[in-house]
Amino acid sequence: MIEQMQLRDLGVIAEATLPLGAGFTAITGETGAGKTMVITGLSLLLGQRADSGAVRAGAAQASVDGVWNVPDEGSVVDRVRDAGGDVEPIGDGRAELYVGRTLTAEGRSRASVGGRSAPAGVLADLADELVVVHGQSDQLRLRSAAAQRDALDRFGGEPVATALAAYRDRYEAWRALDHELATLVADRATRQAEAEALRASLAEIEAADPQPGEDDDLALRAERLANIEELRLAAATAHVVLSSEDDAPDVTALLAEARRSLERAGGADPALQAYADQAADLGYRVADLAAGLSGYLADLDESGPHELAAVQERQAVLAALVRAHGTLDDALTLRQTGSARLAELDDDSDRIDRLTAARADAASALDVAAAALTAARVDAAERLAAAVTGELRELAMPDARVEVTVEPGTESAHGRDEVAILLAPHPGAAPRPVSRGASGGELSRVMLAIEVVIAATDPVPTFVFDEVDAGIGGAAAIEVGRRLRQLSRSAQVIAVTHLAQVAAFATNHLRVEKASDGTVTSSSVRRLTGGEREVEMARLLSGSDSDAALTHARELLETAGSA
Repeated sequence: MIEQMQLRDLGVIAEATLPLGAGFTAITGETGAGKTMVITGLSLLLGQRADSGAVRAGAAQASVDGVWNVPDEGSVVDRVRDAGGDVEPIGDGRAELYVGRTLTAEGRSRASVGGRSAPAGVLADLADELVVVHGQSDQLRLRSAAAQRDALDRFGGEPVATALAAYRDRYEAWRALDHELATLVADRATRQAEAEALRASLAEIEAADPQPGEDDDLALRAERLANIEELRLAAATAHVVLSSEDDAPDVTALLAEARRSLERAGGADPALQAYADQAADLGYRVADLAAGLSGYLADLDESGPHELAAVQERQAVLAALVRAHGTLDDALTLRQTGSARLAELDDDSDRIDRLTAARADAASALDVAAAALTAARVDAAERLAAAVTGELRELAMPDARVEVTVEPGTESAHGRDEVAILLAPHPGAAPRPVSRGASGGELSRVMLAIEVVIAATDPVPTFVFDEVDAGIGGAAAIEVGRRLRQLSRSAQVIAVTHLAQVAAFATNHLRVEKASDGTVTSSSVRRLTGGEREVEMARLLSGSDSDAALTHARELLETAGSA
């Protein structure tokens, strides 16, 4: 439950602190005093969309802070810690959770959860666990088939939840197969064209038979062949210098002469013999160099224009592959992977047959799951109708009768059922959908009756009602107050009301007051007790605090106190 909420610069409220706590809290006040801003502030704490128009005129930002009392273990605390925040243990298995929201006049919004900044979506996740909010817009939403189906599913509890989860699993499996099959059939011509193009590309690559790095090797060979005469001249000149075939002196002869000269005198000095050995080694190395150049010249002699033409022709073949596939490496990769893709494309007919069979099996499994979900809903519908009818008798609609029908509908992720809540307000009246036949007051009481009934099977820690008493008065309002008091025995109830008959049953009464200048200050929201509460009840009853109104107010409070 929410223990306390502080509002600053929100709408007409400059600053207000609302002590809430357990039981039934009624919030009253004159029109324009800021009761709606209380609900707006709570909505901000619940992660709902922020509207910069809610910022008080002249203020830079509005802020809302709240303290929730939550179990110290469980899904709420886990979600808080996942967001980087934490709770403060207070004993007896409970903890306090601090949450906040700020909204600037420019429309920027920030949230905090457990002492850490967090996305507003975290607040929304927590709201799903902590609170149910009902306003006049929610009464209108109850007119929709989806809202009525959701109400039935909540009441149905574990049997409906289990059947719905099983149905959704099978629905998603069937839908995935159906989508894959439809895509495959629709793209069949495109896939056939892809297969033909891939087959042609693979044939071209196989015919060319490129090798890794071949393009770089060919570039080097082409460069060599294009400069063959220059290379031949350089190699021949060097060869003649090293080893001449005529009588001209060359390096080989000169090194041999140097070696012999050193050897002749080497006997007189071992050091000189060492130089002779070095000269001999140089002679061997020069001989190897000359032999290598000779072989190089022989290779050049075998090369010619015909080899250059062959290299250029091969480069043209590889260039065609590069133009088609981007790079030679891409072509080589396609040769490695293309066969598997081609086999997949050529397998379309068999794949369609397999998918068709799998979809049929999935459809059969879906039929079974849909039938089980319908059966669970039909069982829950009978029990919900009886329970809500009983509640309406306690809400000054003693002759009303509710029916909940489950009929075949359009298939969706929610099932194949069309759920409708029908109301026969008095004997002899044919049941009509609440979406068309219920008045505003009747719809308010039907919604309250549904929440009271559902609370027994799907408990929620906090209920917030914004003018749940719209369109009713008198005895009906007294019974609405009585049922809100009953609901508050198992959950926190917060209700904004303009009826004394409802506020009388509150265990905590807060009044929002206007200041003389039209604003609301922190002192204008306070808990009412004793005579102050009697005066407020009199105002709600007659607009004044006359003796007659005060007497009526005391009688109403006594009636509520004995409830």
